[in-house]
Amino acid sequence: MKEIKFPEGFLWGTATSSYQIEGAWNEDGKGLSNWDVFSHKKGKIKDGTTGDIACDHYHRYKEDIKLMKELGYKAYRFSISWPRIFPDGKGKLNEKGLDFYKNLVDELLNNDIVPFPTLYHWDMPYSIEKQGGWYKRETAFLLSDYAEKVIMTLGDRVTNWITLNEPIVVYLLAHLFGQHPPAHKKFIRSLVVPHHLLLSHGLIVQRARAISSKLKIGITNAFMGIYPGTNDEEDIIAADKMKNYTYRLFMDPIFKGKYPENFAKNFFFKLKLKKFYEEDIKIISEKIDFLGVNYYTRLLVRKPSIPFIKFMPIKAKYPGIRNTDMGWEVYPEGLYDLLIDIKKEYNNPIIYITENGAAYKDKVVNGEVDDKERIEYIKEHILMLDKAIKDGVNLKGYFVWSFMDNFEWTEGLSKRFGLVYVDYPTQKRIVKRSGYWYSEIAKSNKLILEE
Repeated sequence: MKEIKFPEGFLWGTATSSYQIEGAWNEDGKGLSNWDVFSHKKGKIKDGTTGDIACDHYHRYKEDIKLMKELGYKAYRFSISWPRIFPDGKGKLNEKGLDFYKNLVDELLNNDIVPFPTLYHWDMPYSIEKQGGWYKRETAFLLSDYAEKVIMTLGDRVTNWITLNEPIVVYLLAHLFGQHPPAHKKFIRSLVVPHHLLLSHGLIVQRARAISSKLKIGITNAFMGIYPGTNDEEDIIAADKMKNYTYRLFMDPIFKGKYPENFAKNFFFKLKLKKFYEEDIKIISEKIDFLGVNYYTRLLVRKPSIPFIKFMPIKAKYPGIRNTDMGWEVYPEGLYDLLIDIKKEYNNPIIYITENGAAYKDKVVNGEVDDKERIEYIKEHILMLDKAIKDGVNLKGYFVWSFMDNFEWTEGLSKRFGLVYVDYPTQKRIVKRSGYWYSEIAKSNKLILEE
């Protein structure tokens, strides 16, 4: 046996988000969210399901937290539903919605589980989306108003806060590729969306600092390992340019106080932001306490033969390739490379891996779920964490996506990422083999390898 020990105090947790697990979509004064409306539209969700009930966590949070405690998971990353707190996104506060999160936090603390709330994980009040959503600068201020109220209410019990989850997904999938609400494909108009998202982040950081100097606040960005498809110089350049349009777009403004060159030079981008740019970039680049990194897979990039297109993602194909049920290549080395890149590029910030995990076609056999592939996936990525820590990366914790199976956005209930299996008709929870395996790591703070 070989033991790999992690630094004392390393946080082993799991992650979820409000729309994906809570259900109770129209209960206790909650307002309509963009995802409530979107998932009810025919053909938007592949399996025809919605998040109306999902895992019914709103009613079952106590049993879910009890299970986390039994499994020894040390931290829980969840998100807070903006329309549950402010049904119209602004104006009248819904006390019952706030009470749910008060009770949730108290339950976590009573079970010695560190709460790690995310303030915006894509579920926007539908009334705000109808009024222009992320195209409007005002939305950044509305989100920070809501966030300020939540932090003021829970800040005496919750230290660690995440402003936004994966703003790049909000930009690309919701406003450029038309896959998430509002399902737009507006190349020019959407250029302001990243800026408004980042502005909301900076405003929340400012307001959190004003509430208490003891609070720790960061942002969770989505990262893929981005590699050239070949060793040709053109492909190497194309891969670097793609980094500018993906994770650097949401990293450089925060850590360097400027946008990647291609965005900064864009005529339409400059035209739209000219009036507020200098003021906003100071807010966006407010110092943060940690960076959340979400990592699942890598992306290969080539220079296309089509003029004016600077890069093109391609699928990895080679003998023995392993893919998850999402069709994503299993490439744990990409996590290590990414962490080293962040260390070099952004002055070695404190990092939490806020999401990492895999979907597989899990089946219950004799009351058990034997998900060997997920164990292998997580183990290989944890080995990369150990390697990164030994090479000086300032890594403080790891959250598996996800605690339990849930509503996987446009895939509906058809994709299972959980350490805990959810039988949706009965809402029965069944801990998978991976859930028990990860439990041993969380309890012992070490990974044991069989040699």
